Amino acid sequence: MKFYLITGGILVADQITKFLALKFLPAHQSLKIFPAFLWLTLQHNSGAAFSLLSNHTYLLTGFTAMASVFIILWGIRLPKNEKLMKIALGFVAGGALGNLADRFFRGGEVVDFIDIHWFERGNIWPVFNIADTAICIGVGIIILDSFLTKKKSPSRQESKK
Repeated sequence: MKFYLITGGILVADQITKFLALKFLPAHQSLKIFPAFLWLTLQHNSGAAFSLLSNHTYLLTGFTAMASVFIILWGIRLPKNEKLMKIALGFVAGGALGNLADRFFRGGEVVDFIDIHWFERGNIWPVFNIADTAICIGVGIIILDSFLTKKKSPSRQESKK
């Protein structure tokens, strides 16, 4: 149940924030929320992370669709006791579906608007969105879970004794 709620919550939050960004952010200008740190800058990205594979919309859409199906099936089939992994996969699936919705309904481009700056040194990271953030958090939780699971399971040495 958590898997579905997280996936749906991320998808809805992502699409609402993108709608608001498209409606209220001025084109080609930044809105400085916290001038030294957080700006909102509307951009359209036809590529993947860091604009990789720009203008390969069909390839990216196909890959994202297949990855989304795989992640959703993985999340559905996980045993109930794999709570942390279900949460992680919910974040990744919600983010992937959010960006996939953009590719389908916004001309193959993903709407980005979160622009992180470090004082007067300019932006320190490419502009991104809620879906991208959710994917990164989900992957981080998957890595964390792999370390926690590794510590819980007995080592091969102990099982041989």
